Amino acid sequence: MPDQPTPAQPPLFTWEFAADPYPAYAWLREHSPVHRTTLPSGVDAWLVTRYADARQALADGRLSKNPAHHSEQAHRTGRVGIPGERSADLMTHLLNIDPPDHTRLRRLVSKAFTPRRVAEFEPRVQQLTDRLIDSFAGRGSADLIHEFAFPLPIYAICDLLGVPPEDQDDFRDWAGMMIRHGGGPRGGVARAVKKMRSYLLELIHRKRADLGDDLISGLIRASDHGEHLTENEAAAMAFILLFAGFETTVNLIGNGLYALLRHPEQRALLQDSVAAGETGLLATAVEELLRYDGPVELATWRFATRPLTIGGVDIPVGDPVLVVLAAADRDPARFADENTLDIARKDNPHLGFGHGIHYCIGAPLARLEGQAALATLLTRLPDLRLAAEPEELRWRGGLIMRGLRELPVEFTPAKAL
Repeated sequence: MPDQPTPAQPPLFTWEFAADPYPAYAWLREHSPVHRTTLPSGVDAWLVTRYADARQALADGRLSKNPAHHSEQAHRTGRVGIPGERSADLMTHLLNIDPPDHTRLRRLVSKAFTPRRVAEFEPRVQQLTDRLIDSFAGRGSADLIHEFAFPLPIYAICDLLGVPPEDQDDFRDWAGMMIRHGGGPRGGVARAVKKMRSYLLELIHRKRADLGDDLISGLIRASDHGEHLTENEAAAMAFILLFAGFETTVNLIGNGLYALLRHPEQRALLQDSVAAGETGLLATAVEELLRYDGPVELATWRFATRPLTIGGVDIPVGDPVLVVLAAADRDPARFADENTLDIARKDNPHLGFGHGIHYCIGAPLARLEGQAALATLLTRLPDLRLAAEPEELRWRGGLIMRGLRELPVEFTPAKAL
């Protein structure tokens, strides 16, 4: 039988691609697993799409997180990294540095951001979850992105950082500006980032004189062999905990709810399990939702500091490498029935929180918020249903994150608690 011609590569980075990138990623995994492409920003980069290659790249010390290693000057114009962070002098955070500075800062931050602190925060996350549901439960309809998935992690991370309640709506406005402009004009993002930095520096200065039990106070206290975070480092760390801690969780909750609403049999299994007071299926469900349609589509930027080979492809020094987590987590070489949502999946070493030394330090908080959000919504609004056709929903344009702009739902009105 003659060889079948290779199907044409599906287009990347179109609005149609944003709605469902998985067929294009399947093509890349099969035909061009380490693929050089021009991004919408004009930057040329390598996309790594197979699971084994992705794990290698995420843990490879020859791939630097520091944009200064980019062979072009695109990082100087803000076309790589987080919009606005360079002009706001917020580059010295965990996503942009390498060992030994990364080792030192992560060790210091880990002293403040402990599993115990996150566990103690669980009642507050539940309180916030219920309060937000109360705000729309009696109406019978809601947009679960703007009214639930977006404010929950913003208020949670503000509480954890120690932002006073009277200032938290400002953070909600700045975060909203970052989400709205994330895939488009960057001026609004840069303004929001500068406002955040100015506020955080002022807050750190105030807290030095009156330390509390919050995370920023913990960052100020944290020391390693007598070495403390500078105010700029503390502001950058607070910023990245806020930035990385809110949009990822918005998308985890939004994408997760959307997947469950489109898979009624899986949703029913989870509802029955939660109603029975079980927690095991809820935990595996969140892991599967992270794998199936996770909040971070591409891992943040890496740059080759020495020649290296990934998946048989030579990567020149200075070239950007983007690990496509969404493609790796549906690699049939690693995951059985890769396109099937299976909330009871046990063998699930997904890359949703990364891998290696840059593994997400906020993963316990994201899991806590995701589990609380799903369990509480499915319990309090048991007949939750989509109020739009899937093709009517819009996904936010952008390179790193994957999330819905809105998620309209209907349900039988319920009483507030």
